[in-house]
Amino acid sequence: MSCLAKVMAYKKTLTMGVLILLAVLAVAIAVPIATNSDTDNSLAPQVNQFFGRTVLDEVPLIDGHNDLPWNLYNYERNQINKFELNADLKAHPVWGPATNSHTDIPRLQAGKVGAQFWVAYVGCNNQYKDAVERTLEQIDVIKRMVRKYPQYMRYVTSTEGIMEAFRDGKIGSLIAVEGGHSMDSRLAVLRMFYELGVRYMTLTHSCNTPWADASPIDDQPEATLRNVTGWGRNVLWEMNRLGMLIDVSHVSHGVMVEVLEHTKAPVIFSHSSSYSVFNHHRNVRDDVLKQLVQNNGIIMVNFYPGFVGGRSIDNVIEHLNYIKSVTGPNHIGLGGDFDGVTAVPDDLDDVSKYPDLFDMLAEGVYKNGTTFAPWTREELRKLAGENLLRVFRDVEGVRDSMVDVEPYEDLIPYQDFVDAGVAEQPCMSDLDIHKQ
Repeated sequence: MSCLAKVMAYKKTLTMGVLILLAVLAVAIAVPIATNSDTDNSLAPQVNQFFGRTVLDEVPLIDGHNDLPWNLYNYERNQINKFELNADLKAHPVWGPATNSHTDIPRLQAGKVGAQFWVAYVGCNNQYKDAVERTLEQIDVIKRMVRKYPQYMRYVTSTEGIMEAFRDGKIGSLIAVEGGHSMDSRLAVLRMFYELGVRYMTLTHSCNTPWADASPIDDQPEATLRNVTGWGRNVLWEMNRLGMLIDVSHVSHGVMVEVLEHTKAPVIFSHSSSYSVFNHHRNVRDDVLKQLVQNNGIIMVNFYPGFVGGRSIDNVIEHLNYIKSVTGPNHIGLGGDFDGVTAVPDDLDDVSKYPDLFDMLAEGVYKNGTTFAPWTREELRKLAGENLLRVFRDVEGVRDSMVDVEPYEDLIPYQDFVDAGVAEQPCMSDLDIHKQ
């Protein structure tokens, strides 16, 4: 072949290569255009929907309240050696039909849960009886549950522990006590709870304690409000000194206000929602939300239909959007209350559905088709876990600043039990009569 023929052949080959490359590029460009034009979704929502759930790979999703340990007691009597949590409990003969079973390890993994406060709860009927002993049993079963599944869970007690577990792909597992009745009005018991790993205590459950009112009192116009008693402030300050998060879910409006006035550290609502969106005594009024901002605390939104006002995921998102409009994005988190309720929202019915919630928040579209301002990546990171981590670090900082403060050890006055209606006014003793 002559030199001229070789050159012509080379040019022909080069031209064909360029044409093929152009054709490939044209197809690459055309496919996304065709895909977007053939659907109702624009490119922007697809990008937002993608980063909604992927935020949970960047920061730990920290859920503030899960009552699985209560179900371990109810259904297994805390005998978990032969009980398998790493299974599909929806197929379990007892747990499957139960309307309050929403958690197992496969669903926790599907939900990208990065850390969980597991709740040691005992009923108000145990108050003044065996509440302390029963709470210790619940703390024990939480620790044994976590220890049984080291490939999935890690027992943690600090912010750094949460992050280390998350980096290692484990569910950081913390312990909470729900209800001040569990400490039996004894500061020594509160201290022992902290030693056992308890990192928040809800000041009341649905019953008053001798030192704080519970939320049902707000629906009782004739009731005498005690709010937080003088001795109750000792509970707050001892929790501050220990580094235990103060949880003001379940408490009355008056207790919320007074706790925010007297605490030395930020507080949490581990599972509460907005009173303005749905008028229920378990929810938080706007004046308290504004106080919470000043306190630098956090409200972790509850999913229970009875508190959010409906059985749609839209109801939960409405609470999230409204609270964010009052507090800004720095004071909001999630506390689903799974395994502690008998009804759950559609499309948010167990712990596996958190990614779907984050997709919807990023997209800015309710299930009913109406729109709202999409949450940014930064806002979703804060919602998932960064806000709770900030609050927890601040609480740890207050603890460190109080290292030289002696334990609060004042005994609760007997009169507090009388005022609470659980003890009688003592009669004058013979010695008192003699002194008269």
